Amino acid sequence: MRRIAPLLFLAVLLPGCSGAGEETVEVALEHSRFVLERARFEAGDTVTFVIRNTDPIDHEFILGDDSVQQHHERGTEKSHGDVPGEVTVPAGEERSTTFTFTRAGTLTIGCHLPGHYDYGMRTAVRVTA
Repeated sequence: MRRIAPLLFLAVLLPGCSGAGEETVEVALEHSRFVLERARFEAGDTVTFVIRNTDPIDHEFILGDDSVQQHHERGTEKSHGDVPGEVTVPAGEERSTTFTFTRAGTLTIGCHLPGHYDYGMRTAVRVTA
């Protein structure tokens, strides 16, 4: 019987970051889930998320508080990319977005394409002071 290995986390701090509090984190979109190693940051950190969609369907990466998630769950925007922390990632492609965490608390990364958020395509991000 073949054993399936658990999901491997793909986030990496890349060398050559320009300063303290700035980093790059890789995120995989696999089986309608966000797979990232690091989901804890400090207020003031600026993070570039590099998102690879390995699924055969499109997804979104929307980072924000509950009001941002509710807005997008009701919204009609067909694509994202101009707002920090919001990007549409077509099937099989890679996109990036840079976000600065401004205060401590819990944020959510979610996908709001029809049915995805309700399916559970979301994950918590913790920000400490």
